[in-house]
Amino acid sequence: MFTGIIQAIGRIQNLEQKGGDVRLTLDTGDLELSESDLGDSIAVNGVCLTAVEYTDNGFVADVSGETLETTSLGFLKQGSQVNLEKALTLNTALGGHIVSGHVDGLGTLVSQRNDGRSIRYEFSVPQKFAHYIAEKGSVTIDGTSLTVNHVEGNHFGVNIVPHTRDNTVFKNYEINTQVNIEVDIIARYLERLLTGQSAAQGDSQLLKTLSESGFIK
Repeated sequence: MFTGIIQAIGRIQNLEQKGGDVRLTLDTGDLELSESDLGDSIAVNGVCLTAVEYTDNGFVADVSGETLETTSLGFLKQGSQVNLEKALTLNTALGGHIVSGHVDGLGTLVSQRNDGRSIRYEFSVPQKFAHYIAEKGSVTIDGTSLTVNHVEGNHFGVNIVPHTRDNTVFKNYEINTQVNIEVDIIARYLERLLTGQSAAQGDSQLLKTLSESGFIK
């Protein structure tokens, strides 16, 4: 799990085709990896990847063909900048919200404008998960935890303060940029509870974690 607080901006050093998959080599910039182990999870633009090798200035991860097709990782090229966050630990401050690193789909930037000192970004998302996005609720965009300011149909808006913009890949967005969207996982579980669907064993464990973290009672 992650918090949606971006820890560094990385850069794609190399993409190596392996069958239908891709092996990514990333320069992780200021991300501290001295205590990281092989097999650790690192979110890249909100997608949970497994470190299979470490280099002098970053790490290597394999990305499946399915992930390439369903997330913005399929658009990456050598030199592309990416948001990075290491996995949540028991000692990590939960500054954002609980993020799984499993992207629900792609959103598209439809407008951006200045709003005081911040910038208002508006995105469209597929109808199939638009109902999980609620005003004043949480949403994850390319791994960044944000508060939803308004919702209209399958469009929603967020405000980005200068610090967040300057320290994430938001600074690179243009109209029609496609981004990874992960809806608030609590919204998904509330829907399941309200519709009376039984939770699987994995769901029960996650609900236990949410309860222990004080998110549900």
